[in-house]
Amino acid sequence: MNDTEQDAQPGAKTPDSPALRHHPTKLFVEVTTRCNLRCAMCVKQAPGQGLAEGDMSEDTFARLAPALAKLDALVLNGIGESLLHPHLERFIEAAKPAMPSRGWIGFQTNGQLLGRERALSLVRAGVDRVCISADAVSPQVFRALRKGGKQEAVETAFSALHDAARQCGRAITLGVEFVAMRDNVHQLPELVRWASQNHVAFVIVTHMLPYTEKMTGSVAFDPNTDRALQLFREWKDRATGEGVDLDRYFQVFMKFRRSPEEERVVEYVSRMVEDASSQNVSLNLVGLLRCDEPMLKKVRAYFDEAEDIARRENVELRLPATEAARDRRCDFVEDGSAFVSWDGDLHPCYFLWHRYRCYLGGAVKQVRPQSFGNLRDRDVLATWNSPAWRAFRGQVVKYEFPFCYDCSVALCDYVQGEEVTQDCHLGTVPCPACLWCTGVFQCLR
Repeated sequence: MNDTEQDAQPGAKTPDSPALRHHPTKLFVEVTTRCNLRCAMCVKQAPGQGLAEGDMSEDTFARLAPALAKLDALVLNGIGESLLHPHLERFIEAAKPAMPSRGWIGFQTNGQLLGRERALSLVRAGVDRVCISADAVSPQVFRALRKGGKQEAVETAFSALHDAARQCGRAITLGVEFVAMRDNVHQLPELVRWASQNHVAFVIVTHMLPYTEKMTGSVAFDPNTDRALQLFREWKDRATGEGVDLDRYFQVFMKFRRSPEEERVVEYVSRMVEDASSQNVSLNLVGLLRCDEPMLKKVRAYFDEAEDIARRENVELRLPATEAARDRRCDFVEDGSAFVSWDGDLHPCYFLWHRYRCYLGGAVKQVRPQSFGNLRDRDVLATWNSPAWRAFRGQVVKYEFPFCYDCSVALCDYVQGEEVTQDCHLGTVPCPACLWCTGVFQCLR
């Protein structure tokens, strides 16, 4: 079956959708799960996650060879520090000549181990992009977030990579990833300026996914969708103008005898829900009333300031949404991505790569990794084209699954546990509680 025949299958959004080609377009390869830092926002630091530590073997990496010839990108990182793998350069050297000329190889790193010798060996091996994590310009804030790391080491890493590129006579693209939280988002504008001074081409900003209940207090986005928040704000402004306090709704709606003022609160909410229903917008009233508008306003102001600086300094700035987008797009599936764990398991996305708990919208979600096979058992392309994985991708790009955080019942029994057999729309993909397709999380891709 050729590419055109494959791409014409149900679920593809265009005749040439990467999601349903007979080969992946991007590979995310976790070369190690070991790390030299203890970052506060990392899933590895959350208790009870049960993430095994290990390095990808050369034999496992070699089994990716059939997929290399048509790759646009090979990203060599997962939840560990890629520079800890002793054969990282060998992997790059092996993959580079097998990939098309348009394809690039890169990875994300904390940069603490990137001195001049390592930078030179990486550039000589053929690396094209390196993205270094830096969540602050202030050394004190950096050390608090990236325990065991030093902000000065990031500057040393950039300098070493620039020197190595000049010495080897080949261009590489350097970037920064910034994890936005309430405690550090004020650092973003200055970080963009600092990135420009260090000749960094791009800055990726992503939000933090809270892996513990305590971490929810540091989240700098809202899981309600933009459309739900817009409608709620319109009704709340209208109610406030008429002297009605919608924040009192949960105090009064169960009362047997309500005062005229309380009746107006309940009536206003009823009308708002009817309006939302007529527009096919779901409302999670608890979540909407909990929304921290002053925080969101501050975050947007820092994002706007950073955007202005990026424009002046000619730095590509990729900002996330501050509210979940109602119009979803799974960049991983749409772009034809496959994720490979260090032990050879094959997965469809970041959300379903590992086992962990996340806390959002007052609910706890236990995530189980979704694996479609292992490289030791079956060829990577045969696994990619298996009926199960093709059906999964086809279902995802239809976006017929619900979005849990706009639901007044969330998280319900359908999706709360690890085993998701179906959701409330009778779909079988475990995606309703995923936020990656709503624009709040970003990565090197």
